[in-house]
Amino acid sequence: MSTPSQESSTPTPASAGPGLSGDDDAQYLRRILNAQVYDVAIETPLEPAPLLSERIGNQVLLKREDLQEVFSFKLRGAYNKMAQLSPDALERGVIAASAGNHAQGVALAANEFGCRAVIVMPTTTPQLKIDAVVARGAEIVLHGESFSEANAFAQQLMEEKGLTYVHPFDDPDVIAGQGTVGMEILRQHGRPIHAIFVAVGGGGLIAGIAAYVKQVRPDIKVIGVQHEDSTAMAQSLAAGHRVELTDVGLFADGTAVKKVGEETFRMASKYVDEMVIVDTDETCAAIKDVFTETRTLLEPAGALAIAGAKKYAATIGCTDKTLVAVSCGANMNFDRLRFVAERADIGEQREAVFAVTIPERPGSFREFCEVVGARNVTEFNYRISDSSDAHVFVGVSIGRRDEATEIAASFEAAGFATIDLTDDELAKVHIRHLVGGKSPIASDELLHRYEFPERPGALMQFLNAMNPEWNISLFHYRNQGSDHGRVLVGMQVPAADHTEFDAFRAALGYRSWDETQNPAYRLFL
Repeated sequence: MSTPSQESSTPTPASAGPGLSGDDDAQYLRRILNAQVYDVAIETPLEPAPLLSERIGNQVLLKREDLQEVFSFKLRGAYNKMAQLSPDALERGVIAASAGNHAQGVALAANEFGCRAVIVMPTTTPQLKIDAVVARGAEIVLHGESFSEANAFAQQLMEEKGLTYVHPFDDPDVIAGQGTVGMEILRQHGRPIHAIFVAVGGGGLIAGIAAYVKQVRPDIKVIGVQHEDSTAMAQSLAAGHRVELTDVGLFADGTAVKKVGEETFRMASKYVDEMVIVDTDETCAAIKDVFTETRTLLEPAGALAIAGAKKYAATIGCTDKTLVAVSCGANMNFDRLRFVAERADIGEQREAVFAVTIPERPGSFREFCEVVGARNVTEFNYRISDSSDAHVFVGVSIGRRDEATEIAASFEAAGFATIDLTDDELAKVHIRHLVGGKSPIASDELLHRYEFPERPGALMQFLNAMNPEWNISLFHYRNQGSDHGRVLVGMQVPAADHTEFDAFRAALGYRSWDETQNPAYRLFL
């Protein structure tokens, strides 16, 4: 967690590009105060989260943007942008590129204005999201495998058909529409606020909130939160210029943006105090926190602000402060709940995971169980081995993170070699389902994790691209209802082919991680 000033010298203001000049930021107050959003948006409540507040020692307030008709804040900016269009532009229609919440916001706004809306979505978009946009009367065009490809095609169609492009974030009218969230927060809570936490993708929401808050109540911190796999804004602020990422993770897909907007970056450089980076486990724990408080299921991107507020409070040790977190989206796929529940306890430091080596002799298993004692065991995997040692994969409930270190020490004291896997992605996603899968014939094996796009032909593309001489020795696939599947692949690749193998991975274009030296792989697979 760091401030822009800590990460770089004073940022050089970016060109306002499609927005306002640096001298005209006061105009954002006028734009926000006059934004036409309430024909479709509601003034969402600012609700206390008493259970979470007690746990972290601060008053936590949730700005419930998940209660909007499209379950996110996106309709504010989309409607305000379209409200500024001329009758002629509305008659011609609008176009947008999106695979999620912005698409629904544009579709709803177009329905209100009675105008045509074309939404370009990647071919990887789940049918659930497509159906939600079609239900609001928009025309769907599926093109490309990523947002970037869909967006480029949307620009092409805009020129060909004379449509008006509604940008998801980098437009002053869109920013002003989102800024009404900040206006409502200050109106709803006149007492002191220490910080407002905002999820950041392209930057439209935080730019709008910061534009209002920092000119009305400059004492309030505005803090952005990003998932560790999608840190375009954090990296851009650190560098002092916009940074384009080569790839982004898709877990928090609502904020998975490779390059932030020109105008949003300028505003963030000027007004955003800090950026907080959270991981998947922390995000899942935040989803659980909000469900416990409200019985509402936020999508991962929608829970980032809550995760960031928790991490901020723990990191700087603040107490008795008022922290506002914008719960900005609830378009959660039901099939993802299993994964979220599985990871939430780790993120909340309620489960620790270990690899423990025990002697393969009678009585050793009982000795191991005696060390575990009365602790609640959440997972236990063991298979007899023909070697002198056996390896146990065990999950144990804990009350605090440093308790994992104490448990590991107790195993070691009993003579059992132990590795703490609580923060090991390979172990948490794949190995816990594959324990006992060692093969004596898997020579020259390389092990990699991949994110496969969830679309027909993704596996065949992988198989067709690889050298047919390389044998697949292990394959494990998991999907939790997201836009991508998590795949673990073992391939027997001779040392002489390693250069070719690296080229194969690069050309494939799927996100991947080399796990060949991972100690959990060495023990269990």
